[in-house]
Amino acid sequence: MKTGFSTKELLAIGIVAVTLIGVAAYALPQYQVYSARMHGEAELARATQNRQVLVQTAQAERDAEILRAEGTAKANKIIGESLKENSEYLRWLWISKLDNQTNKTVVYVPTDGMVPQLETGRIGEEK
Repeated sequence: MKTGFSTKELLAIGIVAVTLIGVAAYALPQYQVYSARMHGEAELARATQNRQVLVQTAQAERDAEILRAEGTAKANKIIGESLKENSEYLRWLWISKLDNQTNKTVVYVPTDGMVPQLETGRIGEEK
């Protein structure tokens, strides 16, 4: 009955251990470099994707703003053309807006040909 390892067995175990340590000593730094490179590439891809999303969002917002501005310009042109010879409508609109106010104060201003006569109370007064 044998209780210990023979010299050949110990030598073989030692060679295997030294070989494993050597392989680990070489492979571990290589793996760390590979892992760091892959991590860097993943970060770069993520940053590139985020930048593309921001650029596309900004372009979409700009395009939407341009469309809104064009629509507003067309609406203003249509409204302006329709109001050129329609001062009565503008007067009616102004009066109706005054009527919709919650704090209503009626002020009568005497006019002469639609020109306010603000100094009528002073006419004929002596100083």
